Amino acid sequence: MTSFSKVVLGATVSILALAAQPASAESKFQCEPGETYMMNVMVSAHPYWVPVYQGFKQAAEAMGCETAFSGTPDYDIAKQIASFEQDLIKQPAGILLHPMQADPFIEPINRAIDNGVSIVTFAADSPNSKRTSYITSDNLAEAKFAAEEIVKQVGDSAEYAVLENPGQSNHDLRVTALIDYMEANYPNMKLVGRQASNQDATVANRAVASMLQANPNLKALWIPEAGSAEGAVAAVMEAGADVLIMHADITPATLEQIKAGNIHMALNPNQGMQGYLGFIATFMGAHPELIDPFNDYKVSGYNPMRIPFADNGFAVITKENADSFDLNTYMEGRDPN
Repeated sequence: MTSFSKVVLGATVSILALAAQPASAESKFQCEPGETYMMNVMVSAHPYWVPVYQGFKQAAEAMGCETAFSGTPDYDIAKQIASFEQDLIKQPAGILLHPMQADPFIEPINRAIDNGVSIVTFAADSPNSKRTSYITSDNLAEAKFAAEEIVKQVGDSAEYAVLENPGQSNHDLRVTALIDYMEANYPNMKLVGRQASNQDATVANRAVASMLQANPNLKALWIPEAGSAEGAVAAVMEAGADVLIMHADITPATLEQIKAGNIHMALNPNQGMQGYLGFIATFMGAHPELIDPFNDYKVSGYNPMRIPFADNGFAVITKENADSFDLNTYMEGRDPN
């Protein structure tokens, strides 16, 4: 572990320890009455967000804070930015944001920060903005794991293909890192298909059907999210092909396909921890007065609560442990709002 990683990990552990303490009249780690934090996403009905928001709420409730879930139901950057602008009108203390694309969010994030709203990104990033922290799983580690597992299952001289969602930072990295790793370590692995599906199961179905027709020896598929995997597995089954499928994230539909043996495995970010860490980082970004570090923050204007990167980890979902990731079971007795 690098010194930088130790510093980030140490800071994160310390923050979590403080947040775990019950809020009291004496505690500074609690919200004022009405202090609200929001979580903003695109494709807001996607089941991925459910455990993330539950973790976000768990941390908020421990500190006496209020929360709200927001975003757009569409896969549309303009609509997500519009929803973010509407959130700012409500004057929240902070927003945990999943930016669909990095650059279009630079100006809205910077303006929010300049107006005193704490902004933390999660799962996808806007690294050139002023966002104070970024919470995610290690997409490079996910890609390496996926590449090694594919080679383990199909050999090191096989044809493989990928689906992708250009412009979304975490999905881009999951795809490009896997391709780069294959080229560097397994030069006999042949990339025969690379098509954009943009998280649309119907588009993914057509893309995979086309790739199977053009490449009858295709042995493996890597997909950076679960929505496209739903369409991909249907295409493989319709063709009666023997193709190993791996994807990131999970949905109830792909979980059932894993249980049935039609999808080999999924690499799923620890969503509850992503939301929990996300809230803590957003709260801390809103309360820089809680720390007086040994740096030049007073003259530079630097927010001392900045966490450049916190890794929430990822889980490997297989047929053997799939029941642990049943969303309906997880949500029993929980308030979805």
